[in-house]
Amino acid sequence: MDFSRFSQSLLSTDTRIRPFKCAEADLNGFLYEDAKHFLSELMAVTYLLEDVDEDITVAYFSLLADKISFNPDEKGIWNRLNRKIPNPKRRRSYPAIKIGRLAVNESYSGKGIGTFLLDNIKYAFTSGRRLGCRFLTVDALKSAMPFYERNGFQFFSELDKDEDTRLMFYDLKNFLGA
Repeated sequence: MDFSRFSQSLLSTDTRIRPFKCAEADLNGFLYEDAKHFLSELMAVTYLLEDVDEDITVAYFSLLADKISFNPDEKGIWNRLNRKIPNPKRRRSYPAIKIGRLAVNESYSGKGIGTFLLDNIKYAFTSGRRLGCRFLTVDALKSAMPFYERNGFQFFSELDKDEDTRLMFYDLKNFLGA
């Protein structure tokens, strides 16, 4: 797909949101009803990927601050994470960016746009060095878990395996090839 015909912009409180519809009603509702409120309350920022010629929102994603914290009930997972971090730098929590929402318009589904957006997010937090951030996190819907796994995300815990959403993470050092 030719991504050059799309434009990406940061949602502002006066942005006109072009038509958008994906398979998840909650994701549609967030874009139209909540994204601007989250922005004005300094809770999350939302980026739009638009096809201006077609007057449509192709996809969007929201980002917010997060952290991964030690859970004594999940020592095995924590030990696995810590092994990748030099001893003097190990902590009880690590900085992360949460992907609060990521959705692709159903008419563009299956064309690699979600992966394109994830790669851009990974690039933004590894190349610009604007913010110290080791991990990306997401509370993935069951229907989206295979997508995140294909894009290198792992489950953080087995405690949520029967829930409607599961915490997943991506180590940004993997994007750097380290």
